[in-house]
Amino acid sequence: MSAAGERSLPELPEVETVRRGLAPVLEGRRIVAAEVRRPDLRWPLPDRMAERLQGRRILGLRRRSKYLLADLDGDETWLVHLGMSGRMLISAPTQGATERHGPGAFHFAHPAPERHDHVIIDTEEGVRVTFNDARRFGAMDLLATPAQDAHPLLRHLGPEPLGNAFSEAVLRAAFAGRRVPVKVALLDQRIVAGLGNIYVAEALHRAGIAPARPAGRIGADRIGRLVAAIRAVLEEAIAAGGSSLRDYRQAGGDLGYFQHSFRVYGREGEACPTPGCTGLVRRTVQSGRSSFHCPRCQR
Repeated sequence: MSAAGERSLPELPEVETVRRGLAPVLEGRRIVAAEVRRPDLRWPLPDRMAERLQGRRILGLRRRSKYLLADLDGDETWLVHLGMSGRMLISAPTQGATERHGPGAFHFAHPAPERHDHVIIDTEEGVRVTFNDARRFGAMDLLATPAQDAHPLLRHLGPEPLGNAFSEAVLRAAFAGRRVPVKVALLDQRIVAGLGNIYVAEALHRAGIAPARPAGRIGADRIGRLVAAIRAVLEEAIAAGGSSLRDYRQAGGDLGYFQHSFRVYGREGEACPTPGCTGLVRRTVQSGRSSFHCPRCQR
């Protein structure tokens, strides 16, 4: 199976891009209407989810690994996982289409929901945010904010790769004695949170490390280069709005553009972009996933 034919979850840059797009219209805003249009996504949705969201103010919008976390007043947090095809889309009311319903109360008109629009919230300013998920591999939950670190989806996550808790020393300790390929280790969310197939391939190429090399056999200097490469590729991807390969869209509906900057991912048979390297990008399969690397400059 080619990379184009594989199903790819949104990774850290895509989720962070969605968070940044949603923050201006959700943070500090009250949810005045919530509609849950089916009982489940990948798993059953929380009991009375619409009722529990309606009337709540969103105090802040965060990201942990590949999860969006909206902190609500009343010490609850709304967790959203986009899955393979989930999108959080922002829409404004149709221009001029408002109706007064009693003193000070307005109804903002929006287009009718589409088939795969599963959860819809409206803010007091009339902005609508719709969770659209054609394959229904996304997930949502409502959890007690003070106990969020114990949630099954969050409790085993490793450090954020763009945070201060992620460093050469931390990664060196996590790799120590491990015989698994470094690519497999980096995809382990317990070691580092938020990385997926695309950005691991790109970071390993920048660091000059072969994806099949055992994690425990990478020297300290090369781990230092790997940490720097992980940070750089994630920051560049976020700046480009993430990567759009199949279903991913930013919150405003735009595509991401980092796929045009891939060095190795999806470029099987093409020339390695490393200056002076004469190798060709090779595709292999590791743990059922495509791996792309240059066998000449990645060792």
